[in-house]
Amino acid sequence: MDKSSSATEVRVAEDWSIPRGLIVLLSVAAAVVAIAGMKAFSGVIGPVFLALMLTVAVQPIQEWAQRRGWPAWTGMVGALLAVIAILVGIGGALALSAVQLATLLPQYDDKLNELLDHGRGWLSNWGVGDEQIHNALNGIDVGKAAGVVEQVLGGVLGLFSNLFFVLALLLFMAFDGMSMGRRIQVVKEQRPAIAQALLSFANGTRRYLVVSTVFGAIVAVLDGGALWLMGVPLPVLWALLSFITNYIPNVGFVIGVIPPALLALLDSGPVLMIWVIVVYSVINFVIQSIIQPKFVGDAVGLGVTVTFLSLVFWAWVIGALGALLAIPLTLLVKALLLDMDPSTRWADVLIGAPMGKPADKSDAPPDKQ
Repeated sequence: MDKSSSATEVRVAEDWSIPRGLIVLLSVAAAVVAIAGMKAFSGVIGPVFLALMLTVAVQPIQEWAQRRGWPAWTGMVGALLAVIAILVGIGGALALSAVQLATLLPQYDDKLNELLDHGRGWLSNWGVGDEQIHNALNGIDVGKAAGVVEQVLGGVLGLFSNLFFVLALLLFMAFDGMSMGRRIQVVKEQRPAIAQALLSFANGTRRYLVVSTVFGAIVAVLDGGALWLMGVPLPVLWALLSFITNYIPNVGFVIGVIPPALLALLDSGPVLMIWVIVVYSVINFVIQSIIQPKFVGDAVGLGVTVTFLSLVFWAWVIGALGALLAIPLTLLVKALLLDMDPSTRWADVLIGAPMGKPADKSDAPPDKQ
């Protein structure tokens, strides 16, 4: 009776097992709910992850201080000062440059009207009706452009209003970071796969930030120098914009070239605008499209398609901050959903960089949870 009962229970368990298709459907439904929740709370998730990314970036400062035998609080203070310097430096430079741009734009009102007159004549010669021309060009105005700049400036100042929230998070995370090494060691003893996934996220984020920062600085210097030689106004602002947009994968170059090209058109005409586009295209294509993707792919282990899709997805969920943090956010999701489970690590082959070298299996943790 016992053997027959056991066999019956096994058959019943097999009969009532959830079909794989239903598991996939339930997983997709749960993902939709999670994404909707992230989108609803994007105003909180964005700053929280920004603070997390900055904490991960400066964590080596705390580790360096601990290795030298200094008190733990010295490393925490050093990490906080480094983050504050980054935020205040970039935010202050952007705010100052935006004020200069808002002051400069009204001077090109007459030039814009002249260009619009030429545009109306050109469209008329091609047989476009006066009403269509009026509808197409009526909304173009330097005053409106200045209003957009003021809105951007207001957004920058709004960031400073949320700076206290970010700094508070950084303070708490930096305080926890003083004992993070010991915590990870305990997790590594109990759940080595989870510890390895978290360390992989942290190391991948740091490598990505280092690579993007180095190449962003190179692009900023080359773009700013070229704009200065060509006589485009505010080359420092556009160099800073090139540096920031370098953190946006795939399409950051397009975002960075539009403002200086339009300002070159207003300042000196279409010839200078074409030269700006050509110079930007040469510099950024060689660095951002040929050289940098190789280093980024090796650093984070993500393919070009995955990086582009992550940009679109996180920009839609979180907004502009999601575009800047797309790669680290994807690395975090990858660590939580794939790297923690040995049975799903095969997915790295599909989403990883196609030319990346194979992982060193000697460092891989044992497949136990």
